[in-house]
Amino acid sequence: MITGNRLKDKVAIVTGGGTGIGEAICKKFAQEGARVVVAGFPDDPVAKVAKEIKEKGGTAIDFTGDLSTMADAQSCVKLAVKEFGKLDILINNAGVFPEVNLLQDYSEEAFDYMIKNNLRSAFLMSKVALPELHKTKGNIISAGSEAGKIGIAQNAPYGGTKGFMHAFIKGLAVEQAQFGVRCNLVGPGPIDTAWTHASTGPMDSKMVKTMKEATPMGRRGTPEEVANVYLFLASEEASYVTGALYMVDGGITVAKGGVGGQADSSMKDEPDGELKLKHSKEGHTEIRE
Repeated sequence: MITGNRLKDKVAIVTGGGTGIGEAICKKFAQEGARVVVAGFPDDPVAKVAKEIKEKGGTAIDFTGDLSTMADAQSCVKLAVKEFGKLDILINNAGVFPEVNLLQDYSEEAFDYMIKNNLRSAFLMSKVALPELHKTKGNIISAGSEAGKIGIAQNAPYGGTKGFMHAFIKGLAVEQAQFGVRCNLVGPGPIDTAWTHASTGPMDSKMVKTMKEATPMGRRGTPEEVANVYLFLASEEASYVTGALYMVDGGITVAKGGVGGQADSSMKDEPDGELKLKHSKEGHTEIRE
């Protein structure tokens, strides 16, 4: 059901839109009046998310492909323009988290997989989308990470890819302002998705416990809490915001030591939220061909 108009008449592409934070962004944007292209890999539940949006009265279509290839990146943008007549917002949310390991043991396969899906897809989607965003004076919001700001042990290459994204979006913001395009980044900390559970991702139970203890708020964030920040940056409310890195991390990037146990009980309780998310734990962490 459309409950707001903060993105009324806007058209958005959300990469990695089928699961985790991406699902929340798609549903939040649709709830605020946007027409959404839910983009992802062929085995992601992008069609299900688009269907769930339409069942609630929103407008969405799905796109499947490998957005790290020029052909699929072009096809995704062309689909948005063909179906909805324009493109206002590009969300570079897609990314992978395939391995946790010390660098001396980190596989070349996992490193190459991250370069392809964390960097190349965002580069190509931004490159292809910009001519359309120039027409609408639109905006790009990319996914960073706490790891891109402070680094992360046993995930040094992942943090490196996100550090690239932090610098990339700042550079885009400066060069694209002349065309009326804003560019920002959202940097999640530990979020309640498949990536941060030992049963569904590469972290072990000790790492999960340490992660929560290192977060001043003493818990994971929810996908909807992250989507709320994407919504603000995509909306006209952020008209004077470009080149910004918004950390949605429960304070983990400024924490010193295991402070999570000291958090007030009101901070440890996850908000109920409004979105009915069905795919938040379905995000892939293994390497896919």
